Amino acid sequence: MKAVKGRFFFGGVHVPDMKALTQDAPIEELPEPPVVTIETSQSLGKPAIPCVNVGDTVAQGQLIARANGAISSDVFASISGKVTDITTLEDEHGCQGQFIVIEGDGSRSKQYMPPLTNPSAEEIVQRVKDAGIVGLGGAGFPTAVKLQPHKPVDTFIINGSECEPYLTCDHRVMIEKTDEVARGARYLAKALGVTNIMIGIETNKPDCIAAFEKFDDIKVIALRKKYPMGGEKQLIYSATGRKVGLGKLPADAGVVVNNVATCLAVCEAVELGKPLFQSILTVSGHAVARPANVKVPVGTPYSYIVEKCGGEKEAPRKVLSGGPMTGVAVKSYDLYVKKTTSGILLLSKEEAAAEEPTPCLNCGLCADHCPMHLMPMNTAFYSSAGDIEKAAKLGGAMYCIECGVCEYVCPAKRPLIQAIRKTKAAVRAQQNKGGK
Repeated sequence: MKAVKGRFFFGGVHVPDMKALTQDAPIEELPEPPVVTIETSQSLGKPAIPCVNVGDTVAQGQLIARANGAISSDVFASISGKVTDITTLEDEHGCQGQFIVIEGDGSRSKQYMPPLTNPSAEEIVQRVKDAGIVGLGGAGFPTAVKLQPHKPVDTFIINGSECEPYLTCDHRVMIEKTDEVARGARYLAKALGVTNIMIGIETNKPDCIAAFEKFDDIKVIALRKKYPMGGEKQLIYSATGRKVGLGKLPADAGVVVNNVATCLAVCEAVELGKPLFQSILTVSGHAVARPANVKVPVGTPYSYIVEKCGGEKEAPRKVLSGGPMTGVAVKSYDLYVKKTTSGILLLSKEEAAAEEPTPCLNCGLCADHCPMHLMPMNTAFYSSAGDIEKAAKLGGAMYCIECGVCEYVCPAKRPLIQAIRKTKAAVRAQQNKGGK
């Protein structure tokens, strides 16, 4: 189906895409690491509860931690071997989490579910849940929950925009696994009871647009390059013209959105019985010797991946987990891949912004460019003053999608996203204590 042009959304910014480093690099499956360290928190919501003990022998794909409630996801062994430890370690955000350590035995034994043939909508939803599939576009929301929206929907959108600079893993998935992504999308649409399927792809990926134009049942939306085109609300408006209000969900506009990698995971879960225990991510930046797109077991050490990509070409000024707009700077490679890890970036001195912040200029650029129509400078001001209530109310912090546009355009280099995250955390802590 010939691609049609998408609409342009309010706000956002044009950023250098920096994708040339890896956009032509095929996905390579790295050799299994000798040891994986798998966090029990692999999705939005509560961490899973371990269901194995130290000393147990596990197969690849075997359940090792069970979801704790509806907003949680099962966790699986990503290699075969022996559980050598269940311990507490620091994650990429500097928070303490529970991790299950597995030492590989080289047997590569597997424990998958039986494949499904012509599954019903209910069977698809159950398989997605049993496979521990979460949104692989960043947030990690359990996909099975998305497949049971609170309102009827009529449209399913595949998010293939990949607007974050440097990252090209979704690009490669769309090129190398086109048919699998399409089949996964059809399973998801069937689970939702809809026939209207769209895929949104930015125009800087003409090969991906061409690849999906061959399908008669998938409408291709060619999206003008703009960040954050991959945000759910921005993508929905660009593809359909429907607006999702503040505090509303895509289902309120009759739409459900899933990332291309999520569609691939659904296809493999249905057709192969394969749980989600691997991650496809981009290793990039001018400070890494060999930029690449790699497929690795969940729990693979960052240090192992960087080593397999040739190590550091030069000392990086900044190392990021994720993309440069939404990812987090990390202090070492002593971290482990999660289901949702999209990239490891080693940025050189020329690439990394490291200016010291200066006082706010009251220029309003952050508000002018915010795709959610918020007032980030208010959140930053009141957050620094310790007034969390006003920081949330006058800045609209709880509606922020943390795209990083405000911080990118700020001439004073204020840590706006840090202030917003701090405000959100404080508000949620108050709510958990029964506060207003």
